[in-house]
Amino acid sequence: MQRYLVRRILLALVTLLAVSLIIFVMSRAAGDPRHVYLDDYSTQEDWDRLTETLGLDKPYYYQYGIFLGSALKGDFGQSIKEGRPSMEVIIERLPATIQLGTAAFAFSVIVGVPLGILSAVKRGTFLDMTGKIIALIGQSAPVFWLGLMLVFLFAVRLDWLPPYGRQEISSIVLPAVALGWFYAAANLRLLRSAMLNVLDSEYVKLARAKGVSNNVIIWKHSLRNALIPVLTFAGITLGSLVTGSLVVETVFAWPGLGQLAIQALAGNDYPLLQAVVIVFTLMYVTAALLVDIMYAYIDPRIRYG
Repeated sequence: MQRYLVRRILLALVTLLAVSLIIFVMSRAAGDPRHVYLDDYSTQEDWDRLTETLGLDKPYYYQYGIFLGSALKGDFGQSIKEGRPSMEVIIERLPATIQLGTAAFAFSVIVGVPLGILSAVKRGTFLDMTGKIIALIGQSAPVFWLGLMLVFLFAVRLDWLPPYGRQEISSIVLPAVALGWFYAAANLRLLRSAMLNVLDSEYVKLARAKGVSNNVIIWKHSLRNALIPVLTFAGITLGSLVTGSLVVETVFAWPGLGQLAIQALAGNDYPLLQAVVIVFTLMYVTAALLVDIMYAYIDPRIRYG
C-alpha cells in the first residue's frame, strides 16, 4: 500500500511540473512579456531593467528555472491590472470559489446518490423512470442556460433568491444548483448502473438465498462495492466543480477565481492568469490524489495488492 501511495504522490508532482512547463511555454509563445508591462512612454532603461528582472537575457531553461523557483515560493509576479502580487489577489477570491464548489459538490451528492440508490432498488417502477428523466435533463441542459433559467424563475418571477452576487447566505443557492446539477445527474446514473451490477451478482443472490435482510444487502453488501466508480467520479467532480466554475461565476457575478480568470484573460493580465491556472491545477491534482488514497482504504485489492 505504501508503494501505491508513493507512486500516486510522485505522479501528482510530475503532473504539476508538466503543467508549469506548459504554462511557461505558452506564456513565451504569446509574445514578449515586456510589451505587457511597458507602454510607449517607457525608456530604454526601463526596458533593460525589466529584461534583467524577468531574466529574458538568459537561456530558456534558465528562465524556466526562475519561473519554477518563484512558483514554488508562491511568487507569480505583480498583477498588471491590480498592481499587487498575483497570489494576494487569488487568496482574496479563493474562499468564494471553495465555498461555491463545496456547496455544488454537496448538492450533487445529496441529490444524486440517494436518487441513484432509489432508482436501482426500484428498478422498472415509476421512481426509476423519474430518476432517468432527471438524469437526462441534468446532463443535457447547458450550465449557462440552466443558470439563466434559475435566475428567471426563482429570482425574477418568484423573488425567492438573490439573482447575483455574494451578499448573503441565500446567494449561493442558485449558483450551487446550476453548477452541481450536471454532476448530480451523473452521480445518479453512475450509481444506479453500479448498484444494478452488484445487485445482479452471484454473492448477492447467495446472500438472499441465506435469508439476509434486504436492508443489509443494499446498504452493507451492495452500496460499498458500488461506490468505487462513484468515488472515482467524485474526485473528478470535486476538482471540476472548483476549476470549472468560470461560466457559473460569470452568470451569477460570483466573485471567485473563475470570474477572476475571465477578467485576467480579457485584460491580458498574464501573471495573474498564470497564477490562477497553477492554483486550479493544484486543487484538481490534490482532489485526484485524495481519491487515490481513499481507494486504498475502500478496495482491499489495492490495499493488499
